[in-house]
Amino acid sequence: MSHSEPVVPVIPSNVPRVKPNAFVRWLGRTVLRLGGWRIRGPIPDLSKAVVIAAPHTSNWDGLWGLAAKMALGVEARILGKDKLFWWPLGSVLRGLGVVPLDRSSPQGTVGQAVAMIQGSDRIWFALAPEGTRKPVKEWKTGFLRIARTAQVPVIPAYFHYTERVIGFGPPFHTSGDDVADMAAIRAWYRPWQGRNRGTT
Repeated sequence: MSHSEPVVPVIPSNVPRVKPNAFVRWLGRTVLRLGGWRIRGPIPDLSKAVVIAAPHTSNWDGLWGLAAKMALGVEARILGKDKLFWWPLGSVLRGLGVVPLDRSSPQGTVGQAVAMIQGSDRIWFALAPEGTRKPVKEWKTGFLRIARTAQVPVIPAYFHYTERVIGFGPPFHTSGDDVADMAAIRAWYRPWQGRNRGTT
């Protein structure tokens, strides 16, 4: 990684943004800089997308991911368990873009995510396809179903701890064949190494 590489790349105009807050962006950039991290683009210029982040192997991913979100000023929505939304944590979570998941809803997780995307003019819906920090042989296919049903592309984002880089890949358009799509996406992720392991 070049020492001249900026901590945060240029943000394209169509990417969903939070309300401008110079302190929050400064704080996110400072956390990344102190940790030796950079965000590597180019960032896809899309107003709607499902963003997946992998490899997810450590609680540290949440810290660096949140710092990146703050530094970029990007508005990304994440579904969280509704039982986490007690006061005052609920207000903090909502401020960070976390939306309560209603597990009793007949829509299910996929349906709620699709409804959120379709009901928004601009939205990045983010999730970890592995669904856990533990090693898994199979990734959950929910993100593919969400993207296909909502008719939006998938943006792959990665953690690469060996270079301390959070990066973005080109948009991936689902084909309707989840097996083939998953194989292609997993193959794209092979070079990237999480804190505790890579992807297979």
